[in-house]
Amino acid sequence: MPVLTHAEAQARAALLDVHRYTIDLDLTRGEEHFRSTTVIRFTAREPGGTFAEVRPRTLLAAALDGHPLDVTALDDNRLPLPALTPGEHELRVEADMAYSRTGEGMHRFTDPADGETYLYTQLFLDDVQRVFAAFDQPDLKAEFTATVTAPPGWTVLGNTVATPVGPPAEGRWHLPVTPPLSTYFVAFAAGPWHTVRTEHAGLPFALHCRRSLAPHLDADADDLFDITRRCFDRFHEIFDEPYPFDSYDQAFVPEFNFGAMENPGLVTFRDELVFRSAATDTERHNRALTMAHEMAHMWFGNLVTLRWWDDIWLNESFAEYMGYQVLTDATRFEDSWTEFGIGRKAWGYEADQRVTTHPVAPAPGAVRDTGTALLNFDGISYAKGASALRQLVAWLGEKDFLAGINDHFARHRFGNADLDDFIDSLARASGRDVRAWADHWLRTTGVDTLTPRVGTTADGRWRLTVDQEGSRPHRLAVGLYDPDPAAPHRLVLRDRPTAEIPGEPLTGPGPRPALVLLNDGDLTYAKIRLDPASRDTAVRALSGIPAPLSRAVIWNAVRDMVRDGELAPAAHLETTRAHLPHERDNAVVQGVLTFARTQIADLYLPAEERDAALATLRATCHDLLRRTEDGTAPGPRLTAVRTLIDSTTDPAPLHDWLRAGTVPGGPALDPGLRWRILARLAVLGATAPADIDAALAADPSATGQEGAARCRAALPDAAAKETAWRALYEDDALSAYLWTATAQGFWQSEQRDLVLPYRDRYYPAVTALAARRGTALANSAGNHGFPRPLVDHETLRLGERCLAGTEPTPALRRQLTDRLDDLRRALAIRYGE
Repeated sequence: MPVLTHAEAQARAALLDVHRYTIDLDLTRGEEHFRSTTVIRFTAREPGGTFAEVRPRTLLAAALDGHPLDVTALDDNRLPLPALTPGEHELRVEADMAYSRTGEGMHRFTDPADGETYLYTQLFLDDVQRVFAAFDQPDLKAEFTATVTAPPGWTVLGNTVATPVGPPAEGRWHLPVTPPLSTYFVAFAAGPWHTVRTEHAGLPFALHCRRSLAPHLDADADDLFDITRRCFDRFHEIFDEPYPFDSYDQAFVPEFNFGAMENPGLVTFRDELVFRSAATDTERHNRALTMAHEMAHMWFGNLVTLRWWDDIWLNESFAEYMGYQVLTDATRFEDSWTEFGIGRKAWGYEADQRVTTHPVAPAPGAVRDTGTALLNFDGISYAKGASALRQLVAWLGEKDFLAGINDHFARHRFGNADLDDFIDSLARASGRDVRAWADHWLRTTGVDTLTPRVGTTADGRWRLTVDQEGSRPHRLAVGLYDPDPAAPHRLVLRDRPTAEIPGEPLTGPGPRPALVLLNDGDLTYAKIRLDPASRDTAVRALSGIPAPLSRAVIWNAVRDMVRDGELAPAAHLETTRAHLPHERDNAVVQGVLTFARTQIADLYLPAEERDAALATLRATCHDLLRRTEDGTAPGPRLTAVRTLIDSTTDPAPLHDWLRAGTVPGGPALDPGLRWRILARLAVLGATAPADIDAALAADPSATGQEGAARCRAALPDAAAKETAWRALYEDDALSAYLWTATAQGFWQSEQRDLVLPYRDRYYPAVTALAARRGTALANSAGNHGFPRPLVDHETLRLGERCLAGTEPTPALRRQLTDRLDDLRRALAIRYGE
C-alpha cells in the first residue's frame, strides 16, 4: 500500500477544505465483509488534482458531483480525483470492505465463551481506509455523521450517542453530527454489548464489554466510574475549556492491539482491563492511568490535534504526563509517580539508548510519511516525553505551565497545531525562553548521566558537585539521608535542597550525609550514580529509605549500572535478595522482580549461572510470602506468587498448588494463576496435551484460548514445536492475540537445544509474514516472536544479515533492529565485550 508522504499531505491540505462525511455502514452482509457508503462534502480552493484513500475488498461505485468515476482507476488505496474545479464538491464512494482479524480497521471477533460476535473499529493513523473512503490525514478535520445497520438485538456505539431508527427488526442506528475531527478519531462498535450507565456533570457516561465479561465489569463498575468522575472533574479544574463532546463511553473490546484509543466520546480499551482474575493495586493503578491518559487526549489530541505525525509526542507525552499527575491529584493513587519511575520510565530509558533513538520532537522532515510515523510510537514519545514535561513543570512552575496549556487550547480549538505553536503558548504565559529549553530537551537524543562528588570544605562543611555526561539543564532535588538513631537500618531525611545542573555546588553544615541521592523525587530524566559512601549506605539500608519513590530512584540506579556494565548482574540479585522482601510498595516489587527475572536471569547471566539466579529469585519470593502472610500486602504477595511460578524448576510444588486449588496461605487459584502454572509446567515438560485440553474445557474463554495456545507451544516436544511454527508462519489463521500467545510459548530458555534449529528459519519466515499480514503482526513477530533465549553471536549475525537486505517492512525492521541492539547489550554484559 502506498504510504502518504508529508509533501503529499501538505499539498492536499493547501488544496482542500473538507466539511462533512456522511457514512452508511451495513454490518449484516455476512462474516467476511460489510458494505460502506461514504459521501464527502469538500471545497477545492483552486483548480487541481488529488486523491481520496479507500482500501476495499471490492470498489462498487464512485461518483464526483454526481458523475461516475472509473472504479478501475483505483490504484491500490488511492482513488484519483484528477481535475477539481474551484468550489464545492461531493464525492460518493460505495464499497464492500473486509473485516479484520488483526485489530486494524473493522475488527470482527466471535467470543468462544458464548458464540456472540462483536465488531469495533481501530482507525489510527491510516486504517480509516479499511472502513470508509476519506482524505486521510490529521489536518483535514471535518464533521462526521453516520447511519449503521446491525443485526437485530445488537447495540451500536460511536463518537456521538447512537439511537435506533425505524422498526427494531431493521437494526438501523443513527449517529448525529460530531464536532470537527481528524479521520483517525472516528469510531464505531457494534454487538450485543453489556452496558452499565450513569450520568455525571449533565453528560451520559457508560461502560461496555462483551456479555461473557459482564460479571467482572459489574464488580468493578463503581470503581471505574469513580476514577472516571474524579479525573473528569480534575481536568475541569485545571483546563478552561470544558469537555467538548456529548457523551463519555468507555468500551472494553476484544483483541485490541494497543492499551486504548482516545476516540472522542467512545474510548476503546483492551478488554484484559476487565479483570477476570485477581489484580494487584499496581495493575489497578495502570488501568486507571490508561483511563486518565485517554481522557487527557480529549483536550490534547482531539480538541487540538497535530498537523502531521512528527508531533505525535504532543499527543502522547502530554496525555502521559497529565494521566499520572491527575491520578496523583484526584484519586487514591497518590504514589502514581512511583510506578512511572520504576516501571514506565524504564521503557523510555531503554528506547533512548538503542541505535533507533530519536528526539522526542523529530526535526522537520524527519517523519517523511505515514510508514515512518508508526516507528515513533515508543518509549521516547510516551515515557521520555512525559519526563521532559515533568522537568518543564519543575522549571516553569505548574501555574505557568497550565496557563500556557489553556492558551494553547483557546488559540487552536478544534484545529491543528505543531511544536512551534505549543512553545509559543508556553512562552506567552511564562515569559521564559521555552524555545531554548525545547532545543535542549526535545530536539536531542540520549540520556544524561549524573555522578555526585561529595567532599569537605576548608571550614568543615560538606560540599556536593555533580559530574554530567550530557548537556541538558536539570532542575532536581537532592535527598540527604542519615541513619535513624533509633533504628540504624532505617534512614531519615535530613534535607532535600533543589539543585540546578549545571550550576553551583551545594554545601551544608556538619558531617556529610550518609546517603546523597540525586534526583530524589524523580523530577528529571537522567541516569544517576551514587558516590562510594552513598553506595555503601544504599547497599546496607535501601529498604529503610522512607519514601517508595526515593527507593525507586535507587533501584533504577542499580538497574542502569547493570545495563551499562558497571555492576555485575549477580550484585543486583544480592541486593534484591537482601531488600526486596521488606518492600511494601508493589510497583517497586514488580519492577525489580520483572527486571531480575526477564533480563538478568534470561539474558544477562551466562546459561550456566541461570539456575542459581532462579534459586535466588525463588528464595526472595518465599521471603516475600512469609512477610505477607498477615494479609497487609496483597499486591506484593500476588506479584511474588507469579514470579515464583515463573522461576520454579521443580514441578512438584506447582502440581501441589493445582491439586489444592490455592497457594499455601493464599491466594486461591483463579484462571490467571491456573494458566500461569500450566504454562510453567508445560515448559518443564511436566504436563501433557490432555491436561491443556482439560484446562481449556474448564475455561473456554478467549483468555483460555490464548492460555492453551501458549501452553501447547511451550511443550518440550518436537512435534508440538513444529505444529506451533506452522500456525505462526504458514497457516495465517491465527488472530493477532492467538499469534502472540503462541509465540510467547515457543521460545524457552530451558529448551535451547530443541528450538535452536528454528533460528535459521526465523528471519526469512518473519520477513515473509510481515509482508503478508501487515503491521500488527509485524510488530508482534519482531517482538514476541524473536528468539530471545538464543543469546549468542550467531543469532546476532543472522539478524544483521536480514537487516542488510531490503525485504523487512518498516515495522519489522524497527522491531528487529531494537531486538538485535538488546542482544548486543546482553552479549556485552555476559562476556564483557
